Amino acid sequence: MEKNQFVYWSKEEKVAVITIDNPPLNVLNITVADQLKETVEQIESDPDIYAVIVTGAGERAFMAGGDITSFPPLLGVGVEEVREFALRLQEPLNLLESLDRPVIAAINGFALGGGCELALACDIRIAEEQIQIGLPEITLGILPGAGGTQRLSRLVGKSKAKELMFTGDRLSAEEAKRIGLVNHVVSKRKALSVAREIATKIAQHSFLALSRIKRCVDEGMDLTLREGLQMEAGCLGEVFQTDIAREGIYAFLEKRPARL
Repeated sequence: MEKNQFVYWSKEEKVAVITIDNPPLNVLNITVADQLKETVEQIESDPDIYAVIVTGAGERAFMAGGDITSFPPLLGVGVEEVREFALRLQEPLNLLESLDRPVIAAINGFALGGGCELALACDIRIAEEQIQIGLPEITLGILPGAGGTQRLSRLVGKSKAKELMFTGDRLSAEEAKRIGLVNHVVSKRKALSVAREIATKIAQHSFLALSRIKRCVDEGMDLTLREGLQMEAGCLGEVFQTDIAREGIYAFLEKRPARL
């Protein structure tokens, strides 16, 4: 790993692990965002990766938030410059969310501001019991700018999302699970291993079926029910053309293990 490399990834069988390593708290800045974008693009181009995990280096933070030391030069410079800054931070998270394979956040420490927004861009979130998560930007007189206002409301509902962003409150892992912000709460130092278990289980399945499930859910949220059902039917038609579907269906009918 290069000295100034703050985002790196590894692959084991069909699972990739992305690690944010910007000590001491893995904060999000332009350099981290650009490196994350490059990393996601590399993973996207690898057809042998079926599932992705995102985590933070060390034990203190998944990603503690944005790099506030980079904010002062943006004060009072005009709307357009700040807008471009926000879009640049959003870009890697958009790419991560749009990956055509499942993405799991292994939240092993603070996930505040940009860290919460990074977790929100993932499909599944595993949180260790000691973590705190939230969008506290309002306490600085600003607002979430890397997707928080949009993704949190879609995940937990408008009213609860507004409450969390209006107050800046931090949630415990159990509170986050209660409102549907995280899927599972696990013991300290266990998020990555549990994420690996889930990712390995996912990676046993058909890539095409996984990608089409993700598309149906994500794109279907912006469609009418009738339009979503049409898309679902078309995706089902696609997966029925694969050898994996043929083997899986005939194995079931013949009461034998599938040879996938």
